[in-house]
Amino acid sequence: MTDVPVPPATENRLIAERRDKLQAIRKQGPAFPNDFRPNSFAGQLQREFSDRERWTVEAIEGAQRSVAVAGRVMLKRVQGKVSFVQIQDYSGRIQLFVHKATVGEETYNAFKGWDVGDIVGTEGSLMLTRTGELSVRVKTLRLLTKGLRPLPEKWHGLADVERRYRQRYVDLIVTDATRETFKKRSRIVGFMRAWLEAESRGFMEVETPMMHPIPGGATARPFATHHNALDMDLFLRVAPELYLKRLVVGGFERVYEINRNFRNEGISTRHNPEFTMLELYQAYASYIEIMQLTENLLRDTAEAVLERTALTWEGRVIDLGPTFRRWALAEAVQHHNPELDAAALRNVESLRSYCDGRGITYQHSYGWGKLLLEIFEKTVEVELLQPTFITHYPTEVSPLARACDQDPELTDRFELFIGGKEIANGFSELNDPEDQEARFRAQVEAKDAGDDEAMHFDADYIRALEFGMPPTGGLGIGIDRLVMLYTDSASIRDVLLFPHMRPEH
Repeated sequence: MTDVPVPPATENRLIAERRDKLQAIRKQGPAFPNDFRPNSFAGQLQREFSDRERWTVEAIEGAQRSVAVAGRVMLKRVQGKVSFVQIQDYSGRIQLFVHKATVGEETYNAFKGWDVGDIVGTEGSLMLTRTGELSVRVKTLRLLTKGLRPLPEKWHGLADVERRYRQRYVDLIVTDATRETFKKRSRIVGFMRAWLEAESRGFMEVETPMMHPIPGGATARPFATHHNALDMDLFLRVAPELYLKRLVVGGFERVYEINRNFRNEGISTRHNPEFTMLELYQAYASYIEIMQLTENLLRDTAEAVLERTALTWEGRVIDLGPTFRRWALAEAVQHHNPELDAAALRNVESLRSYCDGRGITYQHSYGWGKLLLEIFEKTVEVELLQPTFITHYPTEVSPLARACDQDPELTDRFELFIGGKEIANGFSELNDPEDQEARFRAQVEAKDAGDDEAMHFDADYIRALEFGMPPTGGLGIGIDRLVMLYTDSASIRDVLLFPHMRPEH
């Protein structure tokens, strides 16, 4: 069942009726009391007394368990002198058994005027109904918050997608699946923190600035702002990478941050202007060790949170259990584009011609590396269903990654793809300050040539490298996309509590 929109005229009438009720309540005393304290929660009680062989009607009556619970009224059935109410708190739902003779005529009459959506507090003892439903036999009942707006007429989940995103508070009230998605997200992030900080791994969580004088750490277009007191322009961070690696220089050899990043780019089912990343750095590790760490982390997280490694995402079965495939980017491109021979993969004119024939857009300033990446993104990425590490990205598109010893035009870098989407990015970090300076200058030239996503020159970061950074491996995992995978969510907006949207007007 889905929500049925309430006509505006009807909604306005219902709101007016509820406001009238609120005014009547105000005349009797405090309308929004804050002195009720629950000592039990619905979901916990349901789990504790779920064993019906043990907890029979007689056993629960004999236990004489007194509870105080509070929650939002989700269902209300008045049957003469007896009423049944279902309330919902953060943990789940539980039924209230309200008898006029127990709560008193005054309270019972007031209760009959309360509405679905109101928040109540009650004290009583646990019981089982004749249908076997755990309930609270109400002794006292109080209205704690009067809801002025009606909930959707059928509260089994919002079908209006835009309303789900704009009014997440309503979505969370009425949609069980939405609440479960965000509970899983919390457990995923919590497990990843504990996994990294385990004694055997020894990572330390840190915080780095969100406002940067120079946008760096990723090839992306930044958001700009201005600091009035300092009279200087600042940028919301596109990545924390350069600050985290400064910490590695300083001797914090295993650091991570779960951070919000901001990129002034398009919005899609996979992109939001602000998003969450896990970024980590481990000294004395290469991209090989970081790939293995990534694989272990994702597999262990699935087992811990979902209790399985075989998942379904957008109707396709994905298994995190087997060893993840490792595949060089050039090999993957050639496999899916057999018309390109090995020589063409590094020939600018050949790649331009191929892009023209396939309708792949590019800028004239692109070298063979960026052209090859464009072809990969348009022809290969979507085909990578099972977990696949794509390795050895061109140096041109990897300004912070260490060059391969065997081929300096490639880097010791990987990206992890699952379900045709990029989930993670990692590499052996470039710790040669002279090489890094040269690459920054190449990025500046690309920016001057019209590449809005090219990096700026960060002189202080070069200075940090000149003090010496140990060989280091780094990793970034998109938390939002990972949660999409683990919750079978088709859009990034489904796993963001408050996704960005155009103003309602």
